[in-house]
Amino acid sequence: MSRRLPPLAALRAFEAAGRHLSFSKAGEELLVSQSAISHHIQTLEASLGVPLFVRRTRAVSLTPEGARYLATVRQAFDLLVAGTDAVAVGTKATVRVSLLASFATHWLMPRLGRFRERHPGVDLALDPSVGVIDIEASSADLAIRYGQGQWPGVEAAMLMPDRISPVMSPALLARGPKIEGPEDLLAHDLLFSYSRTLFEWASWTEAAGLDLATARRTLLHDYNIVLQAAIDGQGVCMGRQCLIGDKLAAGLLVQPLPLSVTAGIAWWLVLPKRKPSRAAAAFLDWLVEEAAMDQSNSSMARLI
Repeated sequence: MSRRLPPLAALRAFEAAGRHLSFSKAGEELLVSQSAISHHIQTLEASLGVPLFVRRTRAVSLTPEGARYLATVRQAFDLLVAGTDAVAVGTKATVRVSLLASFATHWLMPRLGRFRERHPGVDLALDPSVGVIDIEASSADLAIRYGQGQWPGVEAAMLMPDRISPVMSPALLARGPKIEGPEDLLAHDLLFSYSRTLFEWASWTEAAGLDLATARRTLLHDYNIVLQAAIDGQGVCMGRQCLIGDKLAAGLLVQPLPLSVTAGIAWWLVLPKRKPSRAAAAFLDWLVEEAAMDQSNSSMARLI
């Protein structure tokens, strides 16, 4: 019995357009024209008998049927990629990632099992490093960095924004000195992580109207050390909400003041100009998907 399958080209066009919510960006990715993408999707819609997109003057969005079908098509493509990787001649594909150790520890590792399940034929080589990377000269397929995205000579694309606010151990908060306003932070040791510019505390204190000229500061090299010092009651650190959600939920850290800010602070992708390998592209797609899911969950949590 023959199977009813749409043309692969139409499915690829639909998946790319659904992921980008843009026919033009899908065309750029697949190296075809926007009109070719539109034609493929019209053919697919005619074959299925349902509209997949709502078309507006300058934007498109998925219909409910389109959203359900996109999830199915992406799963099918993931299976094809995994199966191809599993039987391809030679060793496994390796994706080399330069990233902050704190991001690897607190954000990436808890989610990495989902990537391994989806892409068992891809190995990851993680290179923890802090400094700005020359991605073109390095062996890394991509880099993940934290900051405000304005590094000289570096083209960065935002992966996900972050919110920051001072956090501390509940034991330190309990034993005092009390914190009832931003100025009360000056009675505590403030923990800083290494950076060329101390943008986190500068951004938050600017929003809070606080002058740190008289603050007691401890500068630590890595954010993992900063977090551990805060958990151990050694002082107050700036909490990166993308990384510390589980620490707050578990009561290891508390936020003594309600003010949190973004100030353009985010996690950024730094990519080389060369076309990514199939394995690197798969990892990038997964990263973007996980980051979007994380932001959606965080937004929902703030509303509850």
